[in-house]
Amino acid sequence: MAKLRLILGDQLNEQHSWYTTPESDCIYLMAEMLQETNYVKHHIQKVVAFFLSMRNFSEGLQSKGHQVKYYTINDRENLQDLGKIINQCINQFGIKKFEYQLPDEYRLDQQLKTICEGLKIPSEAFDTEHFYTSREELAAFFHGKKTLLMESFYRYMRKKHDILMNGETPVGNQWNFDHDNRKKYGGEVPIPENIQFQKEVTEVIEEINQAGISTIGNIDPKRFVWPTSRKECLEMLQYFCNHLLSHFGDYEDAMHTQEKFLFHSRLSFALNSKILSPKEVIQTAVSYYHKSQNTISLSQIEGFVRQILGWREYVRGIYWKEMPNYSSLNTLENFNPLPNFFWNGQTKMNCMQHAIHQSLEDAYAHHIQRLMVIGNFSLLTQTHPDEVDAWYLGVYIDAIEWVELPNTRGMSQYADGGIMATKPYVSSGNYINKMSNYCGKCHYNVKQKTEDKACPFNALYWNFLDDKKEYFKGNQRMGMMLNLLAKIKPEELYQIKQKAQDIIYNINDY
Repeated sequence: MAKLRLILGDQLNEQHSWYTTPESDCIYLMAEMLQETNYVKHHIQKVVAFFLSMRNFSEGLQSKGHQVKYYTINDRENLQDLGKIINQCINQFGIKKFEYQLPDEYRLDQQLKTICEGLKIPSEAFDTEHFYTSREELAAFFHGKKTLLMESFYRYMRKKHDILMNGETPVGNQWNFDHDNRKKYGGEVPIPENIQFQKEVTEVIEEINQAGISTIGNIDPKRFVWPTSRKECLEMLQYFCNHLLSHFGDYEDAMHTQEKFLFHSRLSFALNSKILSPKEVIQTAVSYYHKSQNTISLSQIEGFVRQILGWREYVRGIYWKEMPNYSSLNTLENFNPLPNFFWNGQTKMNCMQHAIHQSLEDAYAHHIQRLMVIGNFSLLTQTHPDEVDAWYLGVYIDAIEWVELPNTRGMSQYADGGIMATKPYVSSGNYINKMSNYCGKCHYNVKQKTEDKACPFNALYWNFLDDKKEYFKGNQRMGMMLNLLAKIKPEELYQIKQKAQDIIYNINDY
């Protein structure tokens, strides 16, 4: 019985049981499609990375004896629509059964269900064999509970998978070292030069342009540095463990004008395209920790494990629990447009200039730049979460909707009304000054609220709290902030709100 097996662009898991033995009656289908490049405007590096990774994966399968039907973006036979391509292959190869791995995006999940309903042959869906959890596991874990506290889920995962555990007790008798992961970086620890995989990608860029794909961001066609093969991704994992893990936890929340990556692993694209599995990443890192002879402290490895075993699996569970309604939530009723400088980085705010410019240059920013600089500013300016979502989904190389949407609409913009976060992640300029060196040479003064050169984050912060105080009055975690707001004299609050309104109405001048 001839089988057609679909492999999506983020299902590049060569360790999947599908590939154990080549089958003479099985054809694997892979396709670069305008359907996937155009549903949101993506960073040029993101499109290049996925195309290169898919091609490398296809070549790897063929080298092991598997049959692959691969449509490049400009292939004359490429119908650019998933349903049409599947039906074309069924007819061309006399396929008797269609199989696919469960997509991680709701949009594709629904599309494939519809496609299968219309087929005249049997179809079957398989697990991607990538995540620690099933789609439904988080929902089952929190069934009957009032809050979806990530820490509870994280402890459950640690116990279930026996990671950094002594029986039922966490190693070090402490579950979470988050308070030890908040150091400001000042150059006191040298950062090794980052591993890079310099490839010329001129031909791929030409293909993308020929296809008429509209992209954002920048790329050096002679120096593409992201890993796009399993060999390169494994090299990046080893590099992280050897050179960066020993200080990862200390500085994972830090930001610095001269250091784009600090001690971050940059493994998120490798993970989210499934070239690497979370299990092998965690097992490798934990193994390095145990062999480190005390050169890697527990707080470093726990911080890393928490991001993958805790946060990454938690975010995916939230996505499948709450979709499809989650993608349209706007609980705080924010409707302002995204500022123009999100597309060019041209702003006098040093923190925003660095974080946005880096995003456009490298298709990358680490989690604090995304959450407490760009996301914080977007929420304080009460920007529509739809616009924020589209920007985040497009600009970052690791952004796939299942991971981007809960992080942005939930964690960052609080548009879900607290499903993910117990309070909004907002701050004045003080937090950014505490965790970075951005404020030192900024056009604006981080200590001022209403003066001409006052840091915009300050007036926006108090204005946001005042605008949304009725919504948050019952939130215990917001109590201290709202009490401080209540102590501001009416005339001072009036000036603050006037300043905030000037910033919002003239945002592209800032």
